[in-house]
Amino acid sequence: MSSDDIDRGQAGKRASGGTPGAAAAGRPHATGNLAATGNPAVTGTPAATGNPGANLPALRGHNAALVLGLLRAAGERGLSRLELAARTGLTPQAVSKITARLRAEGLAAEAGRRASTGGKPATVLRLVPGARHAVGLHLDRDELIAVLVDLTGAAVAVRRAPLAFEAGAGPVLDTAAREVAALRAEAGGPPVLGAGVACPGPLDHTAGVLHRVTGAPRWDGFPLRDALAERLGLPVVLDKDTNAAALGLAQGMPAGAGSFGYLHLGTGLGAGLVLGGSLYRGPRTGAGEFGHQTVQWDGPRCGCGRRGCIEALCLAAVARGDLPGAAAVLGAGAANLVELLDIDRVLLGGRTVLENPDGFRTGVAQALGGQARARGRAPVPVALARGGAQVVADGAAELVLAPLFGGGSALRGSAGPVVVGQETGSG
Repeated sequence: MSSDDIDRGQAGKRASGGTPGAAAAGRPHATGNLAATGNPAVTGTPAATGNPGANLPALRGHNAALVLGLLRAAGERGLSRLELAARTGLTPQAVSKITARLRAEGLAAEAGRRASTGGKPATVLRLVPGARHAVGLHLDRDELIAVLVDLTGAAVAVRRAPLAFEAGAGPVLDTAAREVAALRAEAGGPPVLGAGVACPGPLDHTAGVLHRVTGAPRWDGFPLRDALAERLGLPVVLDKDTNAAALGLAQGMPAGAGSFGYLHLGTGLGAGLVLGGSLYRGPRTGAGEFGHQTVQWDGPRCGCGRRGCIEALCLAAVARGDLPGAAAVLGAGAANLVELLDIDRVLLGGRTVLENPDGFRTGVAQALGGQARARGRAPVPVALARGGAQVVADGAAELVLAPLFGGGSALRGSAGPVVVGQETGSG
């Protein structure tokens, strides 16, 4: 894994022989190790995936990603080369070569020795968190949140700014470029792998193009990923806000944690779905439009043009100060989701939830408890998502980091993550 492999990120001209504009036409691109590691369906903690390595030259980047994923999950404890070989299925010789390259790139470092059961003490290797960074951008309807995270996903700088998303591309691109430049300067200009960008849907993750965003129809057909890559001078990955949050939340869960739905109630209402350990977007990035399930045929008009959507009912209750009513509506939707997908847990987040966390958690738990009693089974647990107001921005940064650690796009139903743009000055 060379520094060019990590930092280049040019999906159009360098990786496919095409132009960045081809991505907007719907042809999936991959670029270096940031775009594809050979394992696009894996999410959660790479260390516990059990994926065997491959001793083939063509899969060198894949194997390095497996090793990096293990080191990331091990944290301060680190791992020895023999432990890495045992967990990846690679030969000790292959692991030695990979770790030598990672050390040369500054991504891993020796960190002392650990007593062994026989023979000389084993040298411990650890990930170097500050070796690379990623930008995460949450473009909400009225606010931008930008984070700069290290390789562990920990934020080293955060910025917030007002945003009028419905105003269209010009003002949004200007604000994003200004805040990212300030964010990187604030952190001292460290090397940056790319920028993950999360915004309201619907959108096409593979093509990097927005569709008719509820309340902001002027974005329909706009190639936001390509436009931001040009303005930021960085590789860019684009996804829905709820998908980004769910991906970030999945990274912190142990292997075998199962499936969950992340419900985000802020200026709108949507869901991010992790099923069987993998983020599920659907073949057209259409999964998770949770807020637009119709639950009242003659209900209030929704911003999508229909009546009785759960988003409209929930936001109407919030607007009139009926937070218990809003929580009950959200709970009804959560119960529908559990009934449909049989998920293991429900996580709650978003600005409106954070303003009354106990009330929303209690309301949703009551709805799921009633459903469980009717079905004669234990209720699905409900919890607040970690990360607070930064959960989407943190997850957006993880869109960039996950492929580096063998997480691919955590995607089912379409091509792997698409990254366009080129780092022009990572510092």
